[in-house]
Amino acid sequence: MNKKIFIACDTNKNSVAQEIIKNTKSNKLKIGYKFGLEFLNSKKGRNFVSKLKNKIVFADLKLNDIPNTCVATVKSLKDLKLNYLTIHVSSGLEALKAIKRSSGKTKIVGVTTLTSLDNKSLNEIGHKRKVKDLVYHQAKLASKAKLDALVCSGYEIKIVKKVFKKEIITPGIRFNSNTNDQKRVMSPKEAFKNGSDWIVIGRPITQGNIKKNIKKLIEHLEI
Repeated sequence: MNKKIFIACDTNKNSVAQEIIKNTKSNKLKIGYKFGLEFLNSKKGRNFVSKLKNKIVFADLKLNDIPNTCVATVKSLKDLKLNYLTIHVSSGLEALKAIKRSSGKTKIVGVTTLTSLDNKSLNEIGHKRKVKDLVYHQAKLASKAKLDALVCSGYEIKIVKKVFKKEIITPGIRFNSNTNDQKRVMSPKEAFKNGSDWIVIGRPITQGNIKKNIKKLIEHLEI
């Protein structure tokens, strides 16, 4: 079975996104494209996404607001025919349920604790729980809200799967120890071994020679 990969199009230029899409075709990987705040808030980004055909589109907007605002945002995105859309689990159960009810065919993805945070970071914010305990609690809330998928680091997949039975999407993916701005990172092979359904990978693929990087990923996964 093809490994499922979301390529992060972390840019504000349509030409760069086009180049990423053009150079990441593969019959050995199932590939979707993740567009975040940088791209979808750029002048021509939204228009670019609206014209994409036959692609799996993941809008990583990480909504975190009151229920009415979250629902209104989902409605305003209907024309994009998104496959996946993210909301922070910390928005609360009411917002999660409301956005799920209004999502139509778009899969709603709950974001747990960001992979750029560790126990020290959480303590600075004011959380008393450790990362794993907080993510476990967030996964239970996402399950209660009947969300379609959950974002968590590779280190929490096994505990999350005890309470959340749908798709798991794993960011913070690196081939080596170069973590950049991430704290909880893992290799593609490790993430899939731990039970991830999708991995999200950006810079290790999109920086440098994209075709060579895709080849490297396929070799790393031994497929």
